[in-house]
Amino acid sequence: MPINITMPALSPTMEEGNLSKWLVKEGDKVSPGDVIAEIETDKATMEVEAVDEGTVAKLVVPAGTEGVKVNALIAVLAAEGEDAGAAAKSGGGAAPAKAEAPKADAPKAEAPKAEPAAAPKAEAAPLANGHASGERTFASPLARRIAKDAGIDVSDVTGTGPHGRVVKADVDAAIASGGAKAAPAAKAPPGAPAASAPAVKPMSDDQVLKLFEQGSYELVPHDNMRKTIARRLVEAKSTIPHFYLTLDCELDALLALRTQINAAAPMKKTDKGEAPAYKLSVNDMVIKAMAMALKAVPDANASWTESAMVKHKHADVGVAVSIPGGLITPIIRHADEKTLSTISNEMKDLASRARSRKLKPEEYQGGTTAVSNLGMFGIKDFAAVINPPHATILAVGAGEERAVVKNGEIKIATVMSVTLSTDHRAVDGALGAELLVAFKRLIENPMGMLV
Repeated sequence: MPINITMPALSPTMEEGNLSKWLVKEGDKVSPGDVIAEIETDKATMEVEAVDEGTVAKLVVPAGTEGVKVNALIAVLAAEGEDAGAAAKSGGGAAPAKAEAPKADAPKAEAPKAEPAAAPKAEAAPLANGHASGERTFASPLARRIAKDAGIDVSDVTGTGPHGRVVKADVDAAIASGGAKAAPAAKAPPGAPAASAPAVKPMSDDQVLKLFEQGSYELVPHDNMRKTIARRLVEAKSTIPHFYLTLDCELDALLALRTQINAAAPMKKTDKGEAPAYKLSVNDMVIKAMAMALKAVPDANASWTESAMVKHKHADVGVAVSIPGGLITPIIRHADEKTLSTISNEMKDLASRARSRKLKPEEYQGGTTAVSNLGMFGIKDFAAVINPPHATILAVGAGEERAVVKNGEIKIATVMSVTLSTDHRAVDGALGAELLVAFKRLIENPMGMLV
């Protein structure tokens, strides 16, 4: 019996993926554990292993196909001893189960009463725009909006666009001629409250493109990553009540300690010769300080759900990493318990594999907070968008020399501005301030991160 191979769900939230590459061809024999394909999700490219033994009878979905739904058939295997050609023809779905015949000694069921035969249905008459009565009328969003505003039923407008699609010009012509019927008004059920004002909707594609001169742009289709980023950001800003807290942190003590730690790094052998065993960055120390601050203020180490507050036992810090076409947030697990050198080396490995899209889902999903650092671009300060299910995210600006007042005198200090974005449902203002003050204390007294 042929064995169907379907698109796997490589993460709990995956709904579809791109079949980047087949690593087998029709006629190849595979065993459990053999890598047969590469699947591109919204965040990573992952290998798919065979779970059964057999011969590849048919590759149903070609390499390079985008938007393949989870559980969709992608290939067929012929089991051992089975003809591959026959398996390719019969694969693709199990036959529907046949109704079991009644046993000879079973009591006969009472015959159902005869229903009057239904009158044969008349064939649906085609409309002027090429759609059968009762079928969906295809129209551009702009055409639908203009028709709605004018009180016109778009299904009665003759479409001149591709495949009979109703476009703006068709609706304008119908309005000018008065030949289209008014759209029927929907009646509210008895006792229903009055309808509220319609929600503001974003501009449609047609409305946006109409603002630009034709030929002055090119359309680049969204890939899965950009679609996911857009969906997650809309979800975050529309469902999470953000508020923001900003503090300035002096970095001179941290920079001096970082220099000492890096100078004391032992040498290790690599493929390119000897190199320091680690090299700390300011961002490594920010990750550690944020994790320790969450442990010092445990009520802020939380996530919101509608039924309960999730209080985390560990500080798992996600770090925003820019990659071609978007960004991803690999996570340093138990960052509060790890040494600075361990965090540094782990972060370099995660960032490298993130840029080549080789992260596993468990390496970028979850976490209890996040850090987004744009200081390397010279950005002074900014506010980051919370990444659910986190309740906080720390936006880190550049360290720069500024004039500060100490004991009534103006001094020069290296100062870094940080902004904490907070989910007000989980972390109130005073609690968020307590967390940020704990972070500042660790940054300005960095020896506390070594004990």
